[in-house]
Parts: sequence; C-alpha cells; structure tokens
Amino acid sequence: MTNLLAFADIRFNPECFRGWDIQVHDRRFFSRVLASGTLGFGESYMDGWWDCDALDEMCCRAIRAGLEKRFAFRLPNLWAFLTALVANQQTARRSRKVGQVHYDLSNDFFEAMLDPNMQYSCALFAEDDDLASAQLRKLDWICERLRLRSGLRLLDIGCGWGGLARYAARHFGCHVVGITISQEQFRYAQRWCRGLDVEIQLRDYREVSGQFDRVVSVGMIEHVGYKNYRTYMQAAARSLGEDGLFLCQGICGNFSRFHTDPWVKRYIFPNSMVPSIAQLTRAAEGVFILEDVKNIGPNYDPTLLAWEENFRHAWPRFADRYGERFRRMWRFYLLSCAGAFRARSLQVFSILFSKEGAPIGNRIRDQRQAESSSRTAVLEPSALSKAAREISNACIVRIMESKQLRLVAKYDDEQLRVIRVRNVDRAIDPKRFDEVRNCVAMPNNQCVAV
Repeated sequence: MTNLLAFADIRFNPECFRGWDIQVHDRRFFSRVLASGTLGFGESYMDGWWDCDALDEMCCRAIRAGLEKRFAFRLPNLWAFLTALVANQQTARRSRKVGQVHYDLSNDFFEAMLDPNMQYSCALFAEDDDLASAQLRKLDWICERLRLRSGLRLLDIGCGWGGLARYAARHFGCHVVGITISQEQFRYAQRWCRGLDVEIQLRDYREVSGQFDRVVSVGMIEHVGYKNYRTYMQAAARSLGEDGLFLCQGICGNFSRFHTDPWVKRYIFPNSMVPSIAQLTRAAEGVFILEDVKNIGPNYDPTLLAWEENFRHAWPRFADRYGERFRRMWRFYLLSCAGAFRARSLQVFSILFSKEGAPIGNRIRDQRQAESSSRTAVLEPSALSKAAREISNACIVRIMESKQLRLVAKYDDEQLRVIRVRNVDRAIDPKRFDEVRNCVAMPNNQCVAV
C-alpha cells in the first residue's frame, strides 16, 4: 500500500504532514482496502480508521495516478459489474430507491447545504461569484440554451426542489411541468411554486404524457442506467413537439461503463450509473439530432467545495439527527467527488438535441430572436437618462457602483415591446429584475422607460 500510494505522492503517517497525506488510526485499514478496494477505502473512513485534512486533493492525486485501476478486480467491483450486466438496476420500481435513500433525507438539510435556488447540480462560475450567483448564472444559461420565451410549455425531467421550473416560469413566462420521484422534493416544489404557472408531478420519466415545446433534464441522467438510455431518449422525444429542443445535462465519465463505484452505490446514490457521452449519443441515434455540446465539468469542483463548506457550518444543527458516521460519509462523498472533477475523470456535459427533420438556427424567427437578444445598451454612469434614473433609487446606487450597466432586452417580433430585461454583469441584484422590466434598450442604443 505504501509503495502504491507513493505513485501519487501520498504518504502514510509521515513525520511532516502535508494536507493530502493519510493518518492511519487502525491498521486494519490496509487489509480492508486490499480486500474491498474503494468500498473498503470509503467505509474505513466512515468508521474513523483514517483521516486526511485535504481529502479532495488526496483523491485527485490518487485518481490522476490511476490507483483506482489497481483495485478494479476486487470482489465488490466484480459483483457490481456482474449484477449490472444481468439485471436492470434502474427499472421504474428500483429507480425510486435513490429518492428514498438520498433525496428524501430532509428538505431542511438540503436547504442548509445548497444555494437559495436549491440547485443540486453543477453551478457556472465567473470571477468573484459566490455559490448563489454561480447557480443563478447556470439557470439563466440553461434557459438561454433552450431559447425559452413566454408561452412555451417546458417539461423538466427530474425537477428536484423546483428551482429551474420556478425560474423559467417567473423570468421567461413559460408553463412548466416538473416531475420527480422523491416525495420530499415533490412536496417542497409544490409549495415553493405555488402561484406560478408550474405543475409538479410525482412520477417516473417513463410515465410522462402530453406535448411540450421544450424538454430539460439536469442532473438526472445519472439515475437512468445504460439499459434504459434508449428508453429515456424515446420518452423525451415522445413528449416533444416537432420543432422542439431537448437539453440533457449531467455528469459523464471519460469511458463507457456498466456499473458505478460500489461505495457510491451503497451509501450515496443507489442504482446510479455515470454514462459516457458516447453512450448517450448512441442512444439518441435516429431519435434526435445532436445540435451542440458544452462541457462545464471544471465548475463542479468549486460547486462541491461550496456545498461542503455549507454542510460543515450547518452540521451542529444536524449532528444529533444523523450522527458522526453520517458526517464522515457525507464529507467523503463531497470531497472525493471534488477530487474526481479536479482530476478530470468526471465531466458535466450539456447536450442540446433537436427532433430529427426539424433544423434550428436558420429560420427567420430564430434570426430575429438572436438579433434582439444581442441588442445591448451600454450606459456609462454619466450618460444615464432621466427615465433610467426613475427606475429605482436602489438600482441607481448599484449602477453607480459599477463601471457600466448592461441590459439585454428580449423583444416581441412585431412590436418593440419588452418581454424580459436581463442583467448580465450583476450591476443590478437579480432579485430586483422586476424593477427594471420597463426599461427598454431600443435599436439605437438609447434607454427609455415605457
């Protein structure tokens, strides 16, 4: 074990500790890891047999050195591989287990760990962003990729606590149907989206009915399983109109696999499986046309670190409820995943599909939308019009603090009537969108109030 970890520059009980070195408290750790691989490695940490200050960096170094491959033929890995080959681990009945074990832990627990929009997927960071700002940026980016606009019907497969559904309804004027298999998420999302044009349903993706203009699935493909990827694509296509768009976004590995890590499967995401992009595109053949692929995986490292920090600060509130073994399990989960993304063994692909035979991007309507979306009014503080100043004194303070205010306005195609105004450099707090919705950037780059 000592020689093996030396390849990754990881040492056991050194005289001079570095953050990623391992301090062994129980020598049974070595035989357990040799016998059970990553399962024994994670379980022995949960049991307090070893510690590491920088768990994320230690895992990153171990993955980059390929150490997990040395344990690929341990019994838990072989058993996971064989059961995945023989049985469908993600049937409609079995797929609900992850909701019961993981997502139904408690809503207040996830509220303490996540951002105000309850996003449990990769954020999209820009310089100086905190977690809340990065998750807002991600939500807006997803909606822009889907070309959402007022009046469209959106299906959100795996809607979680309803954050994306809520955002699309409030800021883009969409009618949204969100589905989840988690009882706790279902109750939370129903309450949180009350009063909006949002319907939350407790059902599996295979049970969806109705027609939609757009379909989105964020952080859900990891629970579908390789035996069901084709079924998943067909279910999305069945729900989508001929000129619709489908955005599938989730964690993918660099290689096609047929089972997941035994520790993750047992303790974090039962019956989960990380696909490769090859598996997903192969499943989409003849069903969808691949329009665009983006990889935002490097953003998951800081996302996971932010969750771990929130979890650490909130832990005293939950210590009596969950206990020390759970704390160590959750810390190992968050930081080992951060290490995996840092090592680039995991990615997050955002894949945009269209229906076969329905080209996008070359229609007059799409061209007009692109032109109107690109119209930008750049207002230096000295050039603020009287109309703009009347929007809100609170907004003016934030404008004056910024070098410039950039407003991107969505237009009605026939009338230059504003549909939505979007701040793109955080000069205005996103919570104050309603205060500037009547500020229109006209084609001549003048700002007027209507």
